[in-house]
Amino acid sequence: MTMNLKQIVESLGLRVLVGGDLLDRMVSGGYVSDMLSDVLANGTVDCLWITRQSHQNVIAVASLLGLAGVILVNCPEPAPALVEKAKEEGVALLMYEGTTFELVGTMYEEGLRGCKRA
Repeated sequence: MTMNLKQIVESLGLRVLVGGDLLDRMVSGGYVSDMLSDVLANGTVDCLWITRQSHQNVIAVASLLGLAGVILVNCPEPAPALVEKAKEEGVALLMYEGTTFELVGTMYEEGLRGCKRA
């Protein structure tokens, strides 16, 4: 099942930090990892990346792979440099206040599945 970012933001109660103008983008699924190399090897176009990493390299990887966006979980308010980088690269940056387990479980209940490389 695919959903757009707006549907996901609303159903999961996500906070949009960057990308309010990108909410029509379709999302093919999700991927959870805190390792950039793992996401580089396994992330797919239009996938949502769930991570607690909040440095600028996250945005660089998301942009390079054409991800639908990044959801930050279990992390403090991101630094202004991260927010600015997301704006520059046109990457939706979202934040979830609960746990990663809750977020992924709810995404699964909503019909989203894991992203897979072909």
